Amino acid sequence: MFGVSHTPTPSFVHVVTNATGSSQRGRGAEDVCTTPVEPYCNVPPIPISVIEADEDGSGSGDHITVKEGIYGECGISREIEEHRIFRSKNELMTCFSIISMTEKFQYKVFKSNPSFLVVRCVHTSCSWRVRAKKLVESEYWMVTKHEKKHTCPTDFKTVRRRQAISWGVGECVKRRLINPGRVIPQDVMDDMKQKFRVEVSYSVAWRGRECAYENLRLGTPEQSYKLLLGYLHMLMETNPGSVVNVEVTDGNKFQYLLIMFMASIQRFSYCRPVISIDATHLKGKYRGVLFTAVCYDTNQQIFPLAFGVGDFENDASWTWFLRRVKHMFGVNPALVIVSDRHRNINSAVKEFFPQAFHGICMNHLLNNLKIKFKSKMKELEQNYIQTAKSYNLQDFHVLFYTLCSTVPGVKEYLKSVGLDR
Repeated sequence: MFGVSHTPTPSFVHVVTNATGSSQRGRGAEDVCTTPVEPYCNVPPIPISVIEADEDGSGSGDHITVKEGIYGECGISREIEEHRIFRSKNELMTCFSIISMTEKFQYKVFKSNPSFLVVRCVHTSCSWRVRAKKLVESEYWMVTKHEKKHTCPTDFKTVRRRQAISWGVGECVKRRLINPGRVIPQDVMDDMKQKFRVEVSYSVAWRGRECAYENLRLGTPEQSYKLLLGYLHMLMETNPGSVVNVEVTDGNKFQYLLIMFMASIQRFSYCRPVISIDATHLKGKYRGVLFTAVCYDTNQQIFPLAFGVGDFENDASWTWFLRRVKHMFGVNPALVIVSDRHRNINSAVKEFFPQAFHGICMNHLLNNLKIKFKSKMKELEQNYIQTAKSYNLQDFHVLFYTLCSTVPGVKEYLKSVGLDR
């Protein structure tokens, strides 16, 4: 939504216009960010039925025969035969695209209108053709005639298909996108080559992936952003007392989002006064950063306090996020803030929680040590964890001496970080 206009604002949502926006680009910053949307389609496709309809396509229903369609991994029928029924014209055209890719020929639409379709092979001497018509008072289409035999020269067939269009490719790879994990255009290109033996360009693969995502999400990321204020309204209706805050730029573009549930606000006083803050980069079309603040409850479970979405991870975004965390949860004299060593976090914590102890996450620090002392990691990791988890000064100094004597250079590095942290 950074760069995407939002819809009119309901009265319950606190929207702030930020004229300056974020001027400082942080680590891994991208142009914009979006919230991932879960795909709705987790069920296998319904087999296409074959109805023995009347010659005029009316499908009176006096005599109906049902047969299963033949499906590939993409969930679309990969067989054309007379009297086969398709749920829409788009599904029929997708079937043409898949068949042309698997059988390595090219077709052209000879005639097309809202109720009639004729498709032929592009070679003028080839007899392959398909006729289909729309059934009366329905969205279904039926194949009325199909000449199956190709009479075009074999050398006319090529590997690269012009019928490997984006929405056809998207249908072929849609099921892969349902599974967790990021799919890049190169993955789509590899799938098309391995499963269909068809080479597609990078641009076609990218557009096909976007078409598949759009179908799975029932909309584009831009359309999802337009639903944001409606989602916040329902959140407030079902969680009275929660805090939501949306900030936009002077151009009415999305910039920040904050959500704090009422349950988190009420129960924080029963948790340990230790807040862990971090940020992670979003992988959607518009990128951005997700900010989180969590703590431990009395059952040793992670207890969420606040969620935020921002454009970049920089001074402006961390200042915005921690200012609101302080405003809602206040300052406890015994408060401890735990984070990584990001310099923007350090400056924001000093500004809003000057009396709190700011500790370093031991896992983040261990990762830094792994990068700096790669050759000594086997000896380093075990001693480091024992030292970090020591609960009294005497044990700490003994273990710290062992750690420093095992790996030269660690002592100076950890002292520069701060042993008390």
